Amino acid sequence: MTAHPIRVQSAPFDMGAELNAFAVSLPGAGAVVSFTGITRDLATGDLQAMEIEHYPGMTETALAAIRAEALARFQLVDAMILHRYGPLAPSDPIMMVATAARHRADAFAGAEFLMDYLKSRAPFWKKEITATQSNWVAARAEDEDALAAWSTADRQPKA
Repeated sequence: MTAHPIRVQSAPFDMGAELNAFAVSLPGAGAVVSFTGITRDLATGDLQAMEIEHYPGMTETALAAIRAEALARFQLVDAMILHRYGPLAPSDPIMMVATAARHRADAFAGAEFLMDYLKSRAPFWKKEITATQSNWVAARAEDEDALAAWSTADRQPKA
């Protein structure tokens, strides 16, 4: 079995093809869970684009560290992280995680853990662009709370 690399790319991706490629490479897994984030308008109702920036090298290193933590913490067989940067239109896939484990609880928990990290700590910066303005997207308290719950409660998969 080959571990799936962290991918940070500007190119669009096909959610179904990505998930299929991930799942068929994991004969020992009993469960595969995926989540795909879609670009959506958070505030104004007239989003024309979302611009995502990152620092190459730093971003991949940070994502690899959290992936390694998820693999160990949730007994995952494998985990995939794919995140886009550059300009994205409304409804474009922006990111995807997939986890595989022997049992569903670990696969679900691992995916949720990765999503909470990506939303709150991954080194990406997002700017919403409308016809009249552009604004950097600020951190949201509920995203921070979701991430904090992993450390304060030492959350583990449900039995």
